[in-house]
Amino acid sequence: MTMNQTPSANRVHIAFFGRRNAGKSSLLNAVTGQSIAVVSQVLGTTTDPVQKSMELLPLGPVVMIDTPGFDDEGELGSLRVKKAKQVLAKTDVAVLVAEAGKPLGPVERELLELFRQRELPFLIARSKADLSGRDQTQAQDGEIYVSAQSGHGIVELKERLAALGRRESEPRLVGDLLRPGQLAVLVTPIDASAPKGRIILPQQQVLRDVLDADAVALVTKEFQLKEALAGLQQRPAMVITDSQVFGRVAADVPEEIPLTSFSILMARYKGLLETAVRGVAAIDHLRDGDRILVAEGCTHHRQCEDIGTVKLPAWLRRHTGKELSFETSSGVGFPEDLSPYSLVLHCGGCMLNEREVQHRMRSAVEQGVPITNYGTAIAFVQGILRRSLSLFPELLCLLDGTERS
Repeated sequence: MTMNQTPSANRVHIAFFGRRNAGKSSLLNAVTGQSIAVVSQVLGTTTDPVQKSMELLPLGPVVMIDTPGFDDEGELGSLRVKKAKQVLAKTDVAVLVAEAGKPLGPVERELLELFRQRELPFLIARSKADLSGRDQTQAQDGEIYVSAQSGHGIVELKERLAALGRRESEPRLVGDLLRPGQLAVLVTPIDASAPKGRIILPQQQVLRDVLDADAVALVTKEFQLKEALAGLQQRPAMVITDSQVFGRVAADVPEEIPLTSFSILMARYKGLLETAVRGVAAIDHLRDGDRILVAEGCTHHRQCEDIGTVKLPAWLRRHTGKELSFETSSGVGFPEDLSPYSLVLHCGGCMLNEREVQHRMRSAVEQGVPITNYGTAIAFVQGILRRSLSLFPELLCLLDGTERS
C-alpha cells in the first residue's frame, strides 16, 4: 500500500480551528500546496469541514482538515459550529488560527480550553503576519507567525506540526503477539456482504501486520478451516476469525490453539477492548423495551444478512429472551446524548481513528452507558468470550462471573 493509499483511520488528523475569516482556509491551502478550501473575504465561506490527505515528512501520512468558523451565528451558523466540534473528536493535532496583532478573544480561549480538556497537542498559528508587520520575534511560547500570502513561516509550521504528531511508539494490531516464523491462520468468509474483489479493511490490516512481524499467514474460508488445520505441519500460534462465524470456527479449532477475532483485535488497537469487556456484562441485565444503539464508523449498503441490523439483534434477542429495541448510527453521526440507551454496540472502528473511538468510548462511560463492540458481544452471547481473550490474560480477570457457564 502506498502512502497515498493509507486508510484515513491510520493517518494523523491535523485540524485548523478559529474564528470566521481568521485565515484557516488560506493556511490549509498553503500547507497542502493546493487550492483545497475555498478562500473568500465573506464571513462563513467554509460551511462544512474540508479535508485533504497528504504526506507530511518526517511524520508520514496525515489528513489536514479545515473547519467552519467557531463564531458562526444564526441557525445555520450553529449547525456549522456543531460540525467543527465534531471534527474535534477525531483531531490528533489542533491548530488555532488567530490573526497576528490581535489579542485572543473569547472564541479562541474557548477553543484552547477544549484542546486542553481533550489533551490535544496544539499550536497557535498567527495568520496574516505580512499584514500585521510582525514576525516570529514577537511570538509567545506555542505560537508561530505565518502568512499564506507570502509563504512566511509555512515550512516551519509544517515541521512543528510533524513534531507534534509524532508518537513514541505505534500500537500494533497483532504483530506484537507473534514471533518471526510463527503461523497465524486468518478465517475470512466471502459472503454477500464482502466487498467485490477484495477482503475487508480489518482483514487487510491484520494480514499486513502479521507480515510486518515476519510471521506467516494462512488465509482460508470458514468451511475450509478444519481441513486446512489438519494439513498443517506447524501448529498455529493463533487463529483469527471474522466474528460472524465465531461459533463455527471455535468448534473446528482445538482448544490448545488461541482463538480471537479481527473485531477484538481492532478494539484493542483503538484502545476500546478493556472497556468493551467490562461493558459486555450489561447484555445479561437487559430488560424488555430497552433501547440499544448499534454504532458503525462507516456508511455502507446493508445486505439482507447485515451484521449490525440483522444478525446482532437476532443473537441478542435469542440470548436474552427479551424484546429489545435497536437503533443505528453510521459514519460521523454518533449521538451526543446516550442517556436513552441501555447499551452501545460499536463496530470494530476500522474507519475511525483512535481519537474518535476513544471519544465515543469516553462519552458512553461518562454518561454511565455500557459500551462494547461487535466481536466482544458475539463471543459473549456464544459463550466463548473467555477463550477469545486467551491472548490477553490481563483481561481474563474481568470475566469472573460474567460469562454464562
